[in-house]
Amino acid sequence: MRPFTYERAIDPEAAVAAVSKAGAKFISGGTNLLDLMKLEIERPIHLVDISRLPLKDIKEEPDGGMRIGAQATNSDVAADIRVRTRYPVLSQALLAGASGQLRNKASVGGNLLQRTRCPYFYDTAASCNKRDPSSGCAAIGGINRGHAILGASDACIATHPSDMAVAMVVLDAEIELLDADRATRRIAIGDFHRLPGTTPHIETALKTGEMITGVVLPAPPEGRQFYRKVRDRASYAFALVSVAVVVATERGTITSARVAFGGVAHKPWRAKEAEAALTGGTATMATYWAAAEAAMAGATGRGHNDFKIELAKRTLCRTLAHAAQEN
Repeated sequence: MRPFTYERAIDPEAAVAAVSKAGAKFISGGTNLLDLMKLEIERPIHLVDISRLPLKDIKEEPDGGMRIGAQATNSDVAADIRVRTRYPVLSQALLAGASGQLRNKASVGGNLLQRTRCPYFYDTAASCNKRDPSSGCAAIGGINRGHAILGASDACIATHPSDMAVAMVVLDAEIELLDADRATRRIAIGDFHRLPGTTPHIETALKTGEMITGVVLPAPPEGRQFYRKVRDRASYAFALVSVAVVVATERGTITSARVAFGGVAHKPWRAKEAEAALTGGTATMATYWAAAEAAMAGATGRGHNDFKIELAKRTLCRTLAHAAQEN
């Protein structure tokens, strides 16, 4: 690990001012950043510790939604009775991620900003446009079993590792941001993470010096919420495919539906085509399969990960059937 300096921010405004300096980065739980620093993938010369900022509250909003502070831990959010009752898909997704020890340390803001777990990104001897722009993508033509089938490009086929973000996308969450000029803004989580295109090293819509201060959830959507994660082992593994759904039915007809996938793209993937195929249809396997086909119509395998297309379809159908059954 390379030498670096360190300071603990005393308030959000001081934090964004400190990180605006060249070579500075925020650190909170450090569950991703420290690993990357040890491998010299991340090389900050100054760390700004934001873990003790007063951004840990989980509170209700006047419109029926909730605001979750960026420094709230994954464990605290998953365990909050209001989250478990009103946003069960979020609690389920959080509990499906990492281990109990990591969830106790990892923050909501850090979860949103974690970087891909592509093995070629972590191997500094391999070509990686995300780590070293214009160097190539070793995953294309390499061992790409866990890589993207949607939204990828010739520059990058990595996937985003977050479970939490998939649930937040299906809930239409917004992310609160603060910059060095003390200006604030909100951005829809669906617009926060970027697809790789020709610049896979630019992963989010964050501006230089901006900090996540919280996540705002609108009032709970109508219908049943479920998160299903398919992985190689029962715990402490990233998703091959995950699905978050919110489905409402009335007398056997689907009145509204929301669908998002994880493990299939460079960002949490909202499947609008699947939602359109579901809404107004009957709650039957034929409808679910039509939605799954629509969701994966643009999917492309790269060899080892071809199986993920069929897996994504089947996972969606099973999750939808479970959600509709519970209505």
